[in-house]
Amino acid sequence: MLIIPVKDGENIDRALKRFKRKFDRTGTMRQLRKRQAFSKPSVERRAQIQKAQYIQHLRDQEEI
Repeated sequence: MLIIPVKDGENIDRALKRFKRKFDRTGTMRQLRKRQAFSKPSVERRAQIQKAQYIQHLRDQEEI
């Protein structure tokens, strides 16, 4: 649970902005979205390998 202390005389917009920033840093929404769609570990591994191959291909193209 996030607790944002609001100081006396502080603008509510500023407190809300601090809350949003703190909420983004915790990664709660990313975690929820990741849990919504399950993907098998083999599929995740394959995606990581394909991404690594793509990045390596880009780096090889820069060297040429």
